[in-house]
Amino acid sequence: MMLVDCPHCGSRAQTEFTYERTLDSIVTIDMAPDEAMRRLYERTNPRGLDDELWRHSFGCRQWLVLRRHRTTHAIEAVATFDPAVHL
Repeated sequence: MMLVDCPHCGSRAQTEFTYERTLDSIVTIDMAPDEAMRRLYERTNPRGLDDELWRHSFGCRQWLVLRRHRTTHAIEAVATFDPAVHL
């Protein structure tokens, strides 16, 4: 089981969190249709580090960005999701 270091609640078990998606697959309302389709259906599946969107569902309910290694599941960084920064 992974331990996620929530910036608001401290270290918690992975079972308190819900994985949503990778950051490169987020589509905004003002995005061009061809870009939206590319982001949704033509994403890569990297083996190394990737930025992912998670929610602390059974805690503070905040959206978080985890920088996690896809093979080892080691978490390198956790930050609160900010659309101005992350999109």
